[in-house]
Amino acid sequence: MDPVATTNIVENSYLLLAVVIPLFGSLVVMTLKNNPNLREFVSFCSAVLLFIIVLSFIPYIKAGETLVYPIFQLLPGLSITLRADGFSMIFAMVASSLWIIAVFYSMGYMRGLKEHAQTRFNACFALAIFGAIGVALSDNLFTLYLFYEIVSVCTYPLVAHHQDDEGYEGGKKYIVYLTTTAKLFLLPALILIYVLTGNLDFPHNIFTGIVSAEGGSLVDATGGRDWIVIMLYIFCLFGFAKNGVMPFHHWLPGAMVAPTPVSALLHAVAVVKVGVFCTTRVMLYGFGYDTMSQLNLGIPTAYFVGFTIITASVIALTKDNLKARLAYSTVSQLSYIILGVALLTPHAIEGGLIHIVNHAFAKITLFFCAGAIYVAAHKKNISEMSGLGRTMPFTFGAFAVASLSMIGAPPVAGFVSKWYLLVGSMEAHQVGILLILIASTVLNVGYFAPVTYKAFFGKLPAGAAVGIKEAPLSMLVPILIAVTISVIIGIYPNFMMQFVKAVTG
Repeated sequence: MDPVATTNIVENSYLLLAVVIPLFGSLVVMTLKNNPNLREFVSFCSAVLLFIIVLSFIPYIKAGETLVYPIFQLLPGLSITLRADGFSMIFAMVASSLWIIAVFYSMGYMRGLKEHAQTRFNACFALAIFGAIGVALSDNLFTLYLFYEIVSVCTYPLVAHHQDDEGYEGGKKYIVYLTTTAKLFLLPALILIYVLTGNLDFPHNIFTGIVSAEGGSLVDATGGRDWIVIMLYIFCLFGFAKNGVMPFHHWLPGAMVAPTPVSALLHAVAVVKVGVFCTTRVMLYGFGYDTMSQLNLGIPTAYFVGFTIITASVIALTKDNLKARLAYSTVSQLSYIILGVALLTPHAIEGGLIHIVNHAFAKITLFFCAGAIYVAAHKKNISEMSGLGRTMPFTFGAFAVASLSMIGAPPVAGFVSKWYLLVGSMEAHQVGILLILIASTVLNVGYFAPVTYKAFFGKLPAGAAVGIKEAPLSMLVPILIAVTISVIIGIYPNFMMQFVKAVTG
């Protein structure tokens, strides 16, 4: 890592356009209640246009430039400003590309089950992407916080979509957990950092951080303020509760009452990725490599989230409901990202950040498969899926491949994450973390392999397969696209790794 690398700052108004597109798309969708085909077409066009705009940033990032666009300034050091750098591109590429796939899948799922309030669903889905892209392109902690809260509010109607007792209870737990932790931990930390430093702008490298920026340092030679920095760090870790770190993870399994496209949105595209993106952005750019090393914040964090990795995996083993098993898998897998960054070695940081991408494509495939199984066979529990792989071979084949990515087996994308994390743990001389990664891999096999085995080799009850076939093509094609991309980025990881390496230098 190069702590003296310089950055060329370029103002680019397309950053604002990237944020406005999903917002405008959602407003147009709201007016098309009586024209469902046009409604989905608008969603698709918005998703494609956003993806094209994000792609237009790549030449600048590859040239070592950082794009910025100030919207307005409230106070000195307190503004709403957008920014695209290597770190931003990791999440912006994921959110914009998966929105395209999700539009088609959602259409097949919602129409296949004749779900109500499809216009509201599509509008809120677009608003969630609006918040996610805003988070990805935030230039400072204040802008990040605003868009983080937008994601929470806009996804509540999706979680409570069914509008029954279970839906309202899941939605209540979801919104209370996320907004309460943000108000109790994150907002006070943000205010205190601004009061003490007079600035909330992220630096342009991972070494200094806001709290150690020139003219506003909270870290001094005597260590007299160290306890303040440690307190602020803990507040930020727990304040971004979308990251699923225990004990603030209960909202995530509870949100599984939502339709499967929402679960896919929560677990792969927007909500939890917003949580880990914000957490790691603040770790690297809010506190910075130097401060975290000086105060030894990294290794304790790695072991803390290591507990989440193992515990959530053990709980996943006990779940018969497929979406519940996938939910606890997400709780576990998210902590890989934080663990990698917390180890503070080049390979570990790169492994953690690339897992934002690799987990997204594999996990959205798994949830898409769960939805396809429900639409085609009306099965939710793994114990009821014996032999279904022989009647739905493409769906369960995709599930098997995506499972290999979660396990970390080559040639699927998850192998790249695991490899970098394992090397990074050895660089950090942390045998305990190495054992956590190995144990979690064994547990991954334990809760994923039985699903595939039962589907393809389990005995299908007589007459159980009557009328069961693959889900509609509008659902099956997005599944196959997502799983194919997962394999491609496992075999050819360099395209996404260029953005990760732009972070570490």
